[in-house]
Amino acid sequence: MNEYDLIIIGAGPGGYVGAIRAAQLGLSVCVIERREVGGTCLNRGCIPTKSLLYTSELYAKAQRDFELLGLHIDNITYDSAKMYARKDQVVKRLRGGVEQLLKSHGVKLLFGTGSVSGPGKVKFTSPEKEETMLSAKNILIASGSKPFLTQFPGCDLPGVITSDELLSQSDIVKKKLIVFGAGVIAVEFATVFANLGCEVSLIVRSRLMRIWDTDISKNFGAVLKKRGVKVYGLSTIKEVVKDGSGLLCRFTSADKDYELEADSILVATGRQTDTDGLFCDGFTLPMEKGCIVVNDRFETSVPGIYAIGDVIGGMQLAHLASAQAITVCERLAGKEPSVCLDFVPNCVYTDPEIAAVGITEAKAEEEGRKVVIGKYSMMGNGKTIIENGERGFIKLIFDAETDIILGAQLMCQRATDIIAELANACVNRMTSKQLINVMRPHPTFCEAVTEAVEAAHGMSIHSAPPRR
Repeated sequence: MNEYDLIIIGAGPGGYVGAIRAAQLGLSVCVIERREVGGTCLNRGCIPTKSLLYTSELYAKAQRDFELLGLHIDNITYDSAKMYARKDQVVKRLRGGVEQLLKSHGVKLLFGTGSVSGPGKVKFTSPEKEETMLSAKNILIASGSKPFLTQFPGCDLPGVITSDELLSQSDIVKKKLIVFGAGVIAVEFATVFANLGCEVSLIVRSRLMRIWDTDISKNFGAVLKKRGVKVYGLSTIKEVVKDGSGLLCRFTSADKDYELEADSILVATGRQTDTDGLFCDGFTLPMEKGCIVVNDRFETSVPGIYAIGDVIGGMQLAHLASAQAITVCERLAGKEPSVCLDFVPNCVYTDPEIAAVGITEAKAEEEGRKVVIGKYSMMGNGKTIIENGERGFIKLIFDAETDIILGAQLMCQRATDIIAELANACVNRMTSKQLINVMRPHPTFCEAVTEAVEAAHGMSIHSAPPRR
């Protein structure tokens, strides 16, 4: 069969989720994947990184907390090869599950390269270089992104790596790691290797976690410092040179010159769209800064050709790509979209975790909005103290006139789970009064949401009264 209702290029969290939803709604679907099902998220991103974070956090807690808790384990060590093997097992299990889901929903899965040749036309090239022309009523491009390697003298030396290499080689970092970057990828890998006792240095071009709320940036910077991670802000790499069996990085930070030695240098300064082989000769789509241009329905300038996820720019998040794909496929099946795309939760899986949704206090001020802030310190939360948690907080932003919640920023344990409740509140335009109506269980991390809401009115029970 070479004719379908929908051809999807890319089987990542956008592509495979869209394929399943389209099949559920009665469309015939073909998915073309150049590498592995699950895309970057499952194979070289979210899932393997979180596996390493989980393992390294257990090791760090054993070193840091067990004596306090009355637990004694002598000479605890870790085996990086086994850590990576466990990570690979997790990935393999989830990837196999996705492949089975596609099969059970009747989705045709082809491994190879899909190249758009025109409206409704895709050339499929197998790994053996055999070419087949496929046709469809609609095409959905979900080809994702790949690591972007910032250029500087020495960036091509062995040991200067991206997240792809760091996740595939268990022995690439032995004692010292330099991370060039300030975002999610940078701080998560810095956390992994700091947890394992490595000497980690973060070289940051402006400020740490620049796009996040300043309270998060400042407080998480303090946590990293406490964990032994050195953060160099306002930095520029001058050069990287070979130094014995390792590397030497020369850079400036706040107009001062520095030199640091490392086994490896992770370049985590962002990702770029992956459009390799996406178009046949003689056909292309309008691009802007390397991203495919789409309208508010994710349709390109060519009717019937859609694009979602990292390849269109914006927030590069697996769950956003999935939601966009579901939206497109539901519309193609004649249904109203079921997911609200206005509020996108953003998460960082460090310790403590970080999460946000909606606007920040700074953004509200920039837009000239009058807001009320409710902020609660997790150092007054029983569950945080029981589990020897780090400094953290929940911060909520409410419209001063309507009392509707506009955003939330969290830095605390389980923040990546708690944020779902607050995203729901934002989507449904809930007020602080409606949020207070909910009785949350004790002792939990989520009961701090109640405290933060009450703090917006100066009524938090487990906080000192506001100064008058």
